[in-house]
Amino acid sequence: MVTYEQIFENNKKWVAEMTARDADFFEKLSRDQTPDYLYIGCSDSRVPANEIMGLEPGDVFVHRNVANLVNNTDLNVMSVINFAVKHLDVKHIIVCGHYDCGGVKAAMIPKDMGILNPWLRTIRDVYRMHATELDAITDERLRYNRLVELNVKEQAINVIKTASVQKHYKKKGFPIVHGWVFDLHTGILIDLEINFKSILKDIQKIYNLTGIDSEHNEDGE
Repeated sequence: MVTYEQIFENNKKWVAEMTARDADFFEKLSRDQTPDYLYIGCSDSRVPANEIMGLEPGDVFVHRNVANLVNNTDLNVMSVINFAVKHLDVKHIIVCGHYDCGGVKAAMIPKDMGILNPWLRTIRDVYRMHATELDAITDERLRYNRLVELNVKEQAINVIKTASVQKHYKKKGFPIVHGWVFDLHTGILIDLEINFKSILKDIQKIYNLTGIDSEHNEDGE
């Protein structure tokens, strides 16, 4: 176990390593950030965003919560998306889940989870929407992993529903929304190959927010 005091020693070593590689590293880091990627992932400590993507600090804007949810009533994630799109001009938005996700597993258990109930209900709703497919999977672990994938896809769709994404894409041709799963057992990132353009076209029959007056809430639904 790393002690509290060791964290600060580790920080000094990290600073030394970074400056040895690039004497101007922190000078560059202190400038305005211009990331091309927004990563929306799980809070799980085993899934560090920058490291699994092979990116350096400043390359990816990160938001994390339990089970990588994108709930339109969550002002935190809505603010992150809005800021990343409108002010950072990100080119890609990634929703990344992972196998063996504790939040998804908890949502599969039909019991009262207290304060977690309203949060987990979003995942339970994903299960309800895909119950026929999921219930047909007899292997519990495979069913669990499939729900992880389906949850990522639904949260990616929730990103596409936002007005800031729709308006920015119509104006500039980006951001593109992606869905990934990180396999803890192999370290591999799996692209679920979400068809952004097709999904955007389909949902805009109901969720077309590109014509909303600019005075309205940019991420309202």
